[in-house]
Amino acid sequence: MSLPDLTSYTSKSLSSNPCINIAASLMHSGGVIAYPTEAVWGLGCDPFNEDAVNAILALKQRPVEKGLIIIASSIGQLSPYLQNLNETEQQTLENSWPGPFTWLVPHHQTLPNWVYGQHKTVAMRVSNHLVVSALCEAFGGPIISTSANPQGKPAPTQAWQVHRYFHHASPLNYVVKGQVGKSAQPSTITDLASGRVIRA
Repeated sequence: MSLPDLTSYTSKSLSSNPCINIAASLMHSGGVIAYPTEAVWGLGCDPFNEDAVNAILALKQRPVEKGLIIIASSIGQLSPYLQNLNETEQQTLENSWPGPFTWLVPHHQTLPNWVYGQHKTVAMRVSNHLVVSALCEAFGGPIISTSANPQGKPAPTQAWQVHRYFHHASPLNYVVKGQVGKSAQPSTITDLASGRVIRA
C-alpha cells in the first residue's frame, strides 16, 4: 500500500501531513516502510524493534553482523548515542549535519546489537531530506535507514524499482511516494575517531 505523493510539500507542511503520521505510527507498530533519501530509496523501521529489523534484513538478504545505519532529523535525536565524544568530534558532527554524511560513532551499547552488528561503532546520519526529516520528527526519534535493495542488486533511485524488488514481500508495509535528493551517490561513511573514509 502506498502513501500519497509528498514531492511538492515543504518541511512545515510535511510535519503535519497525515500520511507521514501514518507511516510513523506504522513503524511504532513494528512495520517496515520504504522512503526516498538523499540519493537512493531506503528501508526504515523502529531500530529498537528486533522483529522489524529482522524483517528488513530478510528483505535485503543481509546478515545482522554487518550492522545498519540510523538516521535522524536533528543531532538532538541522536544525543543519547553520542556519549564520550571529545569537543573536536562533537564539532565535526555539528559542522557536517544535516547532510549526506554518515559517521561511525562508538555506540557504548546504547543501541541494540541488531543495529550495530559485530561492530564497536554505529553508523548514523542527520538528513536534510524533507521526507526523511518529517518521518523522524513524526516518529519521535531516529529510524533505520538502509538502501531498499536485496544484497548484490543496485540501490534504487525510483519508486518503481522498490516495487520491482519487493512486490511479493509482505514485510514491506508502505512505500512513501516522493523523490530522492540530488546527491549523485549514497552518503559518505567515515569513522569519526580516525577520519578513515569507509565509503567515499
